[in-house]
Amino acid sequence: MGVGGDFDSQKRGSRGFKGLMRRKLVDSARKEVDGGHKLAKELSVTHLIAIGVGSTIGAGVYILVGTVAREHSGPALTISFLIAGIAAALSAFCYAELSSRCPSAGSAYHYSYICVGESVAWLIGWALILEYTVGGSAVARGISPNLALLFGGGDLPAFIARQYIPALDIVVDPCAAILVFIVTGLLCVGIKESTVAQAIVTTGNVCAMMFVVIAGGYLGFKTGWAGYELPTGYFPFGVDGMLAGSATVFFAYIGFDSVASTAEEVKNPQRDLPLGIGAALSISCILYMLVSVVIVGLVPYYSMDPDTPISTAFASHGMKWAAYIITIGAVTALCSTLMGSLLPQPRILMAMARDGLLPSFFSDLNRRTQVPVKATIVTGIGAATLAFFMDVSQLAGMVSVGTLLAFTMVACSVLILRYVPPDEVPLTPSHQESIDTVSLQHSSSNQKIDEENSKVCAGPSNEITRPLIAKEGASADPVVVKNVVLDRYIIDENMRRKIAGWTIMLTCVGVVLLTSAASYVNLPSFPRYMFCGIGGALLLSGLIVLTCIDQDDARHNFGHSGGFICPFVPLLPIACILINVYLLVNLGSATWTRVSIWLGIGVLVYGFYGRRHSSLQNAVYVPAADVDEIYGSSSNCLA
Repeated sequence: MGVGGDFDSQKRGSRGFKGLMRRKLVDSARKEVDGGHKLAKELSVTHLIAIGVGSTIGAGVYILVGTVAREHSGPALTISFLIAGIAAALSAFCYAELSSRCPSAGSAYHYSYICVGESVAWLIGWALILEYTVGGSAVARGISPNLALLFGGGDLPAFIARQYIPALDIVVDPCAAILVFIVTGLLCVGIKESTVAQAIVTTGNVCAMMFVVIAGGYLGFKTGWAGYELPTGYFPFGVDGMLAGSATVFFAYIGFDSVASTAEEVKNPQRDLPLGIGAALSISCILYMLVSVVIVGLVPYYSMDPDTPISTAFASHGMKWAAYIITIGAVTALCSTLMGSLLPQPRILMAMARDGLLPSFFSDLNRRTQVPVKATIVTGIGAATLAFFMDVSQLAGMVSVGTLLAFTMVACSVLILRYVPPDEVPLTPSHQESIDTVSLQHSSSNQKIDEENSKVCAGPSNEITRPLIAKEGASADPVVVKNVVLDRYIIDENMRRKIAGWTIMLTCVGVVLLTSAASYVNLPSFPRYMFCGIGGALLLSGLIVLTCIDQDDARHNFGHSGGFICPFVPLLPIACILINVYLLVNLGSATWTRVSIWLGIGVLVYGFYGRRHSSLQNAVYVPAADVDEIYGSSSNCLA
């Protein structure tokens, strides 16, 4: 075994099951060497915060506070938002590490391809396409009713107002489609320009929320906070109700992952991406908590209007005019969320096309704006068509599936990166000459070491003249000792990787068993408790084993070093997986039926196109430790 790895085990693009789990190199680290086109590096921390806050704080908060307070949390709504924010922060920590290590377009799809495998990455990318398309369409459909409220509750002008078509039995929404096309055009102009526009719109939303906090706080101190002076206490539905409220408002934090999708366009990704993700989530959580603590104090939770809780709360104190400010906030929130929904999808399409899983059409960049204009236009047409023809409210649950799957896979990727990072990476056949050169150098080095060992260990008659390890009091040859120690280290490391790999897999199985058995209350008691016990045992034992064994030393050199490091591994990623899988299991059978159809279509597309056109189809796999040396040899050849 040479220092650089075993080149005798070179493999070309794997077939069969191994082909489904082939993993790619952190391509952002080598894009310049390979001559690939990159997106424009225009974004700073301020831009990332604008994207994150604008994508996260949607109009839902203007409705969610009433529904959750009435049905679940009561005055404890603020604590529900805090717990949900902490749960979302677990995923944010995982995103922060992976985005700074692998700063390339594609977000969770990109991380899954590097750490897990091609087929899993394809399903994550395919699910995210559904999420952003349906999510953008749903947001666009929600803007026109709020715009009508600004006109005094009347209808919009006829050419953009909703119209019922009896022949098709559908309600079309021209306003929603027009807004999608406007945002699409803005995204095509350039990443910096569209982000500045999103920042302006987001500022309007934040100002509306601050008005609610300041004006509502004034009213509360003036009238005595009637919502907190109730005989039912602070937890009218108990701790269980508060936790159920946390599970509901958790989805209000979805959106910060849009920051990770712009990783390739950030000037200093190792520093700015973790700061942008953390700041966006923190600002969103603080604003949610401030609004909720004011609103549940102004009006008793059982008196809240489930549709317009904030406007009704102000109207009950004689401030009916506040409804206009709140409606402006809702409109700006929807517009910023629409931008946040349409921004990531073209970059995911581009990343999948770069890897050969989709036609190269989607990876074309505009030379002037350095934006994937073609992918952006296709995204806009798809979202506008859905927004125009369909009432996508019934499909809203499908948005959550894509996000939660992505969150789960990102947490799994952190565990894989820390304990079993890829020890073999693919290179294109164009590097074959450099691979052969480095392989020859390592073969010569190994031959010299073997000759030295032979001279040391054997005499003229090939009899052993010196023991492998010297007896007590005698001196051993340092060359022999070094190679013996190296061989033992390699054996121990291979065993550690096997244990870690199986433990991660069994831990995930345990999470699925535990959450499924706990959620399906219709199961008979015995099998339910049995599966809960098995799942809990696998989960707990996996956490203990991963805590006790060492993490892989190669993690320090994986991707780009010097960025954010996720704390409390393995506890934090495992807790993240547990929360997200629990939410996935509880989304309902109707949602999973629709998602299964979409994922089934994705499997067919991958099987008939993606797998056959993958850029890894003819890749040559080499030891990860030798990649830098091979690229250095390629540079010397070019020079």
